Amino acid sequence: MSQPALSPETRAKLMKISTASVATALFKRGLRNQFVQGVRPVAWKGHSMVGPAFTLRYIPAREDRNPITVFRNADHPQRVAIETCPPGHVLVMDSRKDARAATAGSILITRLALRGAAGVVTDGGFRDAEGIGKLEMPAYFQHPAAPTNLTLHEAMDLNVPISCGDVAVFPGDVMLGDGDGVMVIPAHLADEIAEECTGMESFEDFVLQQVQAGAGVIGLYPPTSEKAQADYAAWRARTGR
Repeated sequence: MSQPALSPETRAKLMKISTASVATALFKRGLRNQFVQGVRPVAWKGHSMVGPAFTLRYIPAREDRNPITVFRNADHPQRVAIETCPPGHVLVMDSRKDARAATAGSILITRLALRGAAGVVTDGGFRDAEGIGKLEMPAYFQHPAAPTNLTLHEAMDLNVPISCGDVAVFPGDVMLGDGDGVMVIPAHLADEIAEECTGMESFEDFVLQQVQAGAGVIGLYPPTSEKAQADYAAWRARTGR
């Protein structure tokens, strides 16, 4: 089943939204397991990662199938993933949460960035993590790992449903990463989540200002008191939010 395309308008909205807001909005819809577990930015870029998922699935390596010579194969799925992930997409790798060996290194991830990818996520490790961290493109992983992927992983399938950090990721699902980690937004919900969370971010900015000024949270967060609702309406009118 084809997934709806991510519009430029929705992408722009999501770039300004936190994973926390997305998590709350998805929770309201009964989706409780959309935060990729155990991953963090290689280096925080100061801006979010947003893009549809293009997936790569690894299986456990078997020694007779994964000598170093497999990289001579022009059809090796890891290399093909780097060369075919569409611009604006996020390459998402299923490494079975095993970070003892790398799922890619700085040369491949640099190539991915130069091809215009929006980011890369693995629930495993990267080698040459320092070099990856210097790229402008956001990257998320567990931690550095020097051993080649062939040590533990065999690249198997491209653009199929995978698991990444205990989350089901379907090709075309929208990946949103910030300084806290990565959320997976089902593609068919991306537009409404972006719209709802834009309002949530506005309200939470208002609440934070109130709390910093000494306000208590009861009646304010959530806004159950008439005063909080009136103050928020006035704040929106004043700030244009």
